[in-house]
Amino acid sequence: MTFDSSSLSDFHRANQLRSSASHDLVRRTGSHRAPILLSVRAMHPARVRWFGIVTFGWALCALGTVATLAAGGCALGDGAPPAGAWTVSATTTVRVHYDTGFGNRIAIRGSGAPLSWSTGRDATWTSGNVWVASWSASADLEVKPLINDAQWSTGGNFRVRAGATTDIYPFFGPSTGSFVQVPGFWSPQLGNSRTLLLYLPPSYRENTLKRYPVLYMHDGQNLFDAATSAFGTEWQVDENIDGAVAGGHMDEVIVVGVYNTSNRIWEYTPCCDATYGGGGADTYERFLIDTVKPFVDQNFRTLPGKDQTAIMGSSLGGLLSFYIARRNPTVFGKAGCMSSSFWWNNQALTVQVEHDAGTVNDGLPQTTRMDSALLADGYVQGVDLDFVTAQGGSHNEASWAARVAIPLAWLFPWQSTIN
Repeated sequence: MTFDSSSLSDFHRANQLRSSASHDLVRRTGSHRAPILLSVRAMHPARVRWFGIVTFGWALCALGTVATLAAGGCALGDGAPPAGAWTVSATTTVRVHYDTGFGNRIAIRGSGAPLSWSTGRDATWTSGNVWVASWSASADLEVKPLINDAQWSTGGNFRVRAGATTDIYPFFGPSTGSFVQVPGFWSPQLGNSRTLLLYLPPSYRENTLKRYPVLYMHDGQNLFDAATSAFGTEWQVDENIDGAVAGGHMDEVIVVGVYNTSNRIWEYTPCCDATYGGGGADTYERFLIDTVKPFVDQNFRTLPGKDQTAIMGSSLGGLLSFYIARRNPTVFGKAGCMSSSFWWNNQALTVQVEHDAGTVNDGLPQTTRMDSALLADGYVQGVDLDFVTAQGGSHNEASWAARVAIPLAWLFPWQSTIN
């Protein structure tokens, strides 16, 4: 699908009015950085995900194996109840949001009584195409919905806590996303245009009841297609997400790939590095927040809140993600910074993020220094910060492609999205 750029003119005209007011607000509040950082940690520290990655060859191979099993239609894992499950019987309810079409039904199979993996328990249709099943149980279970008790849903098992109500938005087709291209997308802030390339997750067209978190990524031409990549190598973001969703490692997500321009260094950097200058990051930030994000939220089924909105990039794009997330914690609740150029302007940035670096000419000393500074500032490794070193990783698209599955799963872990 391709958007006609001429149809965007009304959106851009209205957005120009919003942008001028937003600039004033940013300037008035921009100096209050410490309270903003404190408020980020105070909001939902256990649920905010800031990611950096590392992986080795075996990790991606294992992911591919799991994805193959899932595609065949089955329950993943041994189905054993988790440790620490409740011991008091209570009513457990599963609500499956899915339009089966006339004459079809949803059944639920699960890992323990009164469910089983061999025979499904029929759910009851309710208005809005919500299928409801309830039972009394004293233990948490893993479940999967099936159409007509025959066709398994795609992806991992769903963890259901005893006594809780769990909403599930399944799909039953292949775990393969699709794309929408928006050419000639105008930026009133930067005075230029570029392409937006959106990856829509596998269930997007199949299950129209579902809404999705959004990941905004820089250097959009390098993410999905080697033919458009600046160096002839893509990140394989779509393949990585498709496989991780099929294997039950991450939730589905919309990815907005924002193409760069010939003015990349200026647009991606805060002011100002003694050698390279820069200084356009504030303006680019307003482009993302005041123009790109409203367009995406208006035209696609997104979950627009901060807890479901992430930003991610590499090199200067990692630096930019770090910078924008720090300044806008009420917009971006998650950030992924890969091989970030933390050397920029004497490594002055601080933000609650997860970031990564390889060991071969990939900014490891600077990233390690940033990690130490964040720990000293009160961040907790594995909770609101994660620093991972990619052994043998380097500063190029091939290396980022080999590692990107890890931050994706960290930022959007399986069954973490609340519709």
